[in-house]
Amino acid sequence: MIKAVVFDLDNTLVDFMAMKRTAVDAAVTAMIDAGFDLTFGQVRSHIDRIYNEQGIEYQRVFDQLLQETLGRVDYKILSSGIIAYRRAREAALKPYPHVTATVTELMRRNIKLAVVSDAPTQEAWLRLCYINFHHFFDAVVTFDDTKERKPSPKPFLAALAKVGVEPHHAMMVGDWAERDMVGAKNVGMQTAFAKYGDAFGNQSVTADYVLEDITDLLSIIEQQNRTTE
Repeated sequence: MIKAVVFDLDNTLVDFMAMKRTAVDAAVTAMIDAGFDLTFGQVRSHIDRIYNEQGIEYQRVFDQLLQETLGRVDYKILSSGIIAYRRAREAALKPYPHVTATVTELMRRNIKLAVVSDAPTQEAWLRLCYINFHHFFDAVVTFDDTKERKPSPKPFLAALAKVGVEPHHAMMVGDWAERDMVGAKNVGMQTAFAKYGDAFGNQSVTADYVLEDITDLLSIIEQQNRTTE
């Protein structure tokens, strides 16, 4: 019987990569408009390199960009980029289709809900608040809580402890097979691969279920819980 569902956040509840592309492009355009004397392609390529080196959640990417290209931080250019990024991020950050309805229905069925994310705590909560999901979850576990990233068992076990559900009564929903599916399976959870959010497209996926649409989750849980009543 499924008593809890644990969701990954990025590319499972929200289309993080699409949001990131839109926000960074807006920032690049704004910085060039503010006097940054490089082409769009040059700036975008430099930002991509920094993210590849520092991680996609790196918070000082524009500072490093300016320091490396100008030898200093031009605060007019920096501020223009930050403001454009934040405005575009807020406009572009949305739940995937049917996510809100699915999460609401799971709540109606008294299924415990949690999020396990490798994002920093503040960034995870900002994203949840942007989409008005911050009241939906019984537990939110981020990298800052355990200091370990998936597939380490610690984030999964921390979330399950907070909702008070044993692993075999819980299902993990995520888009990254190597981290979400493997990590959850290793602690005894059932797994559902969010194919609709797969940003790689070439993953080797081993999961109990594959979700073409997040609404598939409702029928899976309904069938399981009916047969175990």
